[in-house]
Amino acid sequence: MKKFVLLAVSHAAAAAIGFALGIYVLPILIAPKAPSAAEVKSLAGSARYTGQFRRDLRGSDLLHWGEGTLSVSPAAVALTGRLAPGPDYKLYLSPEFADTREAFFKVKGHSVRLGLV
Repeated sequence: MKKFVLLAVSHAAAAAIGFALGIYVLPILIAPKAPSAAEVKSLAGSARYTGQFRRDLRGSDLLHWGEGTLSVSPAAVALTGRLAPGPDYKLYLSPEFADTREAFFKVKGHSVRLGLV
C-alpha cells in the first residue's frame, strides 16, 4: 500500500509540473513570427507618443514583466524591447499610470483596449 501511495503522489506531482510547464511553454510555441528589427524601427520612427516598460516596477515578477520603449503611431504600436512570455497579453491605453494589478483594475473602465499582444 505504501508503494502505491508513493507512486500515486510522484505521478500526480509529475503531471502537475508537466501541466504547468505546458501552460508556460505553449504560448511561446504558438506565438506568431515577430516583426523584423527594420520594421520595428520604421514604426518607431513615425511614433507620436512613446513610453517606457520597466522591469523594476512593483507589479512585475518573474513571470510578468516588460522592458523597452513602446512607440505609438496613428497606425501601429511597436515595442523595442522584451516581454515575459505569457498567454493572453492584451494592450491597453490607460489614462493613468498603473504599476500593479489593483491599480490597473481601478482605471480599466477608462482605458482603451487596442488588442492582443
